[in-house]
Amino acid sequence: MLLNVPALALGNVLLQRILICIIFSMLLFRIEAHARSELETMKNSISANVIFLRHALAPGFGDPDNFIKQDCSTQRNLNNKGRLQARLIGQYLKESKIRFSEILTSEWCRCVDTIKELNLGKWDTFSGLNSFFEGHEKKDKVMDKLRKKLGSLGHSDLVLLVTHQVVIFEQTGIAPKSGEMVLYNSLTKQTRRYMLIIDDIK
Repeated sequence: MLLNVPALALGNVLLQRILICIIFSMLLFRIEAHARSELETMKNSISANVIFLRHALAPGFGDPDNFIKQDCSTQRNLNNKGRLQARLIGQYLKESKIRFSEILTSEWCRCVDTIKELNLGKWDTFSGLNSFFEGHEKKDKVMDKLRKKLGSLGHSDLVLLVTHQVVIFEQTGIAPKSGEMVLYNSLTKQTRRYMLIIDDIK
């Protein structure tokens, strides 16, 4: 039996939609594969066993004068864009298939909130990642703890450290933007920096 013109037209529309879906899925797969290989290639290029991550967007500069480490209301905190940024970074890291042997964060609320939004699994606070920018912690004490931790790592480790610009700069010589990663080899001191570009995050 011959199909009429409307039936043929409907069949063509359905076929077009199926083809569009297939093409879109293929493009999405290629984009995700590229994202995975990009970060993995960068990590492998220096055999990085540490990824430093500066906390996500938290408007302002430093902390208020009444800063108390245990009271988030006295600190500079993530805004909604910062929380979204952290969630997207977490999703990206999951899609990159990178597995961390340990995840640690500064005790500051903006770092703790960043790590919560990343949603990558078990984590702990570590005072060797705390900010010494305004003297709330002693720089020598913080860096001594951090360097002992870094010195304990081997080739097979991969540790995620969520911290502050001053800490990352002191250890690596790189001053990252909010949400930027610095890949680091604790044995050779080699570094690579990586910023996930998210169009709607400014």
